[in-house]
Amino acid sequence: MAQIADAARTVIMTVDDDPGVSRAVARDLRRRYGKSYRIVRAESGESALEALRELKLRGDLVAVILADYRMPQMNGIEFLEQALDIYPGARRVLLTAYADTDAAIDAINVVDLDHYLLKPWDPPEEKLYPVLDDLLEAWRCSDYRPMPNTKVVGHRWSARSSDVREFLARNQVPYRWYSTDEPEGQRLLAAAGEDGQRLPVVITADGTALVEPEVPDLAAHVGLATTPTADFYDLVVIGGGPAGLGSAVYGASEGLRTVLVERSATGGQAGQSSRIENYLGFPDGVSGGQLTDRARRQATKFGAEILSAREVTGLESSGAARLVRFADGSQIAAHSVILATGVSYRQLEAPGADELSGRGVFYGSALTEAAACQGHDVYIVGGANSAGQAAMYLSRGAKSVTLLVRGADLTASMSHYLIQQIAESPNISVRAHTVVEAAHGDNDLEQLTLRDTTSGQTERVDAQWLFVFIGAAPLTDWLDGTVSRDERGFILAGPDLTADGRPPAGWELDRPPYHLETNIPGVFVAGDARAESAKRVASAVGEGAMAVMLVHRYLEQS
Repeated sequence: MAQIADAARTVIMTVDDDPGVSRAVARDLRRRYGKSYRIVRAESGESALEALRELKLRGDLVAVILADYRMPQMNGIEFLEQALDIYPGARRVLLTAYADTDAAIDAINVVDLDHYLLKPWDPPEEKLYPVLDDLLEAWRCSDYRPMPNTKVVGHRWSARSSDVREFLARNQVPYRWYSTDEPEGQRLLAAAGEDGQRLPVVITADGTALVEPEVPDLAAHVGLATTPTADFYDLVVIGGGPAGLGSAVYGASEGLRTVLVERSATGGQAGQSSRIENYLGFPDGVSGGQLTDRARRQATKFGAEILSAREVTGLESSGAARLVRFADGSQIAAHSVILATGVSYRQLEAPGADELSGRGVFYGSALTEAAACQGHDVYIVGGANSAGQAAMYLSRGAKSVTLLVRGADLTASMSHYLIQQIAESPNISVRAHTVVEAAHGDNDLEQLTLRDTTSGQTERVDAQWLFVFIGAAPLTDWLDGTVSRDERGFILAGPDLTADGRPPAGWELDRPPYHLETNIPGVFVAGDARAESAKRVASAVGEGAMAVMLVHRYLEQS
């Protein structure tokens, strides 16, 4: 277990599975930095991650993490990669033997490693302290953005409480959860003048109590940008998934005044993935949250504005301008627009599922609920990559994970590497030809009725957790009558608009639409919302970049 002192100081963490080495590193660190920093020691990657999560909830800062490379269960690179999700601003050092220097060099790309140290590091005055001094100085000069804690008081089976926690987590807003069943939760409710009948209660860093807050109000109070700084832009990107973030990065980096508008949280469905292992450049995989955080920081570094919790309800042309209307009646205008609205998971059409949504039935990975699944039986509906990634993630702590698949097996829609991992996981099973017939429970999910589609036989099983991944529908209904879509709602663009050799109705330019251009000149589409798109993270990012190239071409000829 990690040892955490009570002193409220910035943390330097050291992780090594050899107790003697662990104590020696901590001793040397305390001798030099103990008066100014709190030294936290851990003897495994798992215990170190637990300590980091605890520190995060407290609102503490972590400046440097030193991890040994050779550790059982989770090596130093794997640990640092997960630590990135919790403290992306912490400086990262890998302790290695001479034989492991190649691994350390590879880690520079995998986890943005800041330095690697060869063991032994004696004398520390020559080999350890100069490195740490430089890293601490760099950390102090960086934008590590310390933020006071937001407190969320709610109930485990409150659907709205679950939604709020998911929103905060996906927007990288640190918060601490307090159950109404616990004394501290009751004390916070009393301080807010509430009796627990209306949940959740969110207490912001400045002490403001928000009762059952709507997403825009919550976003504004926790420091997320919700109001544009200008009325007119070169480019408006609608949607903050991989395609939208890719567009924002390339648009802003190439000098376009760019604003990205996201109705919930950046990352889209990819941002909820526990691990993406087939994305180019990440041989050890990368979590959706980590990839999203890096992309978001990259976009803002180049000057892109990112507006959260803003729902777009309309798009229209006004001369050369394209007007984007929001749900509150306000609007912004731009020379060009990229539609990167992505898709949303389809709802489970089974009696009881709607009523128990957020109270045992969850759509998407719902990573904020994963910790509560420890030691429980978990069911997952779906046979595509998102379902497989969730199964692997949840299997780390769940007693069992059962994948419910309508087809004969997983080969039709899941990547081979995931199928292999699932087959090798002892607590994951696959039930083919199986659908959820009904969900049962009074206040929360208690049982499921499962039906075998070949025999028609049903079985009732005890279940507290059901995660649903049953395909996706495009988020394009608000474009009805404006942008051309196919019969399933996916946006048509480029060659799909001119399949009969004629330009789309109302097209007035003397050229055909560009490859990703819709039936409205200057309005482009990228990612999963486009008809016949590849539905992969890499292709979505690529289309986002390509759309910006076409925006430049459009602006040059306008």
